Amino acid sequence: MNLRFGVIGTGAIGREHIKRISQTLAGAEVVAVTDVNPVAAQQAVDKFHLNAKIYADDRALIAATDVDAILVSSWGPAHEESVLAGIEAGKYIFCEKPLATTAEGARRIVDAEMRFGKRLVQVGFMRRYDHGYVKLKEAIDANEIGEPLMIRCAHRNPTVPETYSTDMAITDTLIHEIDVLHWLVNDDYASVQIIYPKKTKYALPHLRDPQIAIIETKGGISITAEIFVNCQYGYDIQCEVIGEDGIVKLPEFSNIVTRKSGKLSQDILMDWKDRFLDAYDVEIQDFIDSIQKNGAPQGPTSWDGYVASITAAACVKAQESGAIEAIELDKRPTFYAEKGAEKNEVGA
Repeated sequence: MNLRFGVIGTGAIGREHIKRISQTLAGAEVVAVTDVNPVAAQQAVDKFHLNAKIYADDRALIAATDVDAILVSSWGPAHEESVLAGIEAGKYIFCEKPLATTAEGARRIVDAEMRFGKRLVQVGFMRRYDHGYVKLKEAIDANEIGEPLMIRCAHRNPTVPETYSTDMAITDTLIHEIDVLHWLVNDDYASVQIIYPKKTKYALPHLRDPQIAIIETKGGISITAEIFVNCQYGYDIQCEVIGEDGIVKLPEFSNIVTRKSGKLSQDILMDWKDRFLDAYDVEIQDFIDSIQKNGAPQGPTSWDGYVASITAAACVKAQESGAIEAIELDKRPTFYAEKGAEKNEVGA
């Protein structure tokens, strides 16, 4: 039997997910949609030829008896209320980042899920499903490079819109590195400092760009993360983990190589959606499969969303202070225990 989705938010990312569920993935269907703009909801139903009911709001959709799982792809500040309502109704929830716009909100979701007594929530940190990052994780877990000592990474965009602000370099951009690096080395963060190199001429007056985040983990790993959102040349994601016995590096995105006019060249992606298109497919399919096979999602948890929120808040504070700021995390509850995470566990 198909997993029946209700989609909350039919903007760009919501429509992308509707398309993959209805046209690409197996084992699921979209039976309900809602959006603050009813016209947008109707357009999504018509565009993808859905046999789906349009609901007036998220609460009505969540209450529908024929909805097994909700996909939250609405405006970020609305995520928390939808997720909490979904937990109360006992529905499975796939929530695009952010889980909540504050660490306190993310913690409320964590506490609500633990009170319910079963994992229901998966957060849309798709990089954990990218082939390159999966290979990095496998190499680190297999001790191929010994103990990780340092990580160097970069998140570069060709341009950003005028609405992009300095703090969004953390909350919208670095947030992906915050999650995936925490997952790669299974080590909580301890502190962060943000420094600002010479500003690029392509950044608008209100934006400080580039930025460098220097993060230390509790285990002593030093992370240098560059955020450069007006790099001009393309969308470029880099990650290199330096260990005691060797180095592993994220592979370049695969593309054709051209020999022409005395040059050897390879196109660089310009759009982030193209870079992680396959990862989006894999993460939603994993959500579907894990629920059908195991009765619970197995991807990034509410706790991971909380860790990302706490860390991002400390990074924004460091942007403003210029000082080294502590990242103060609660210990991981046993409810969210993962293999190899025992050192961070306490009773739920």
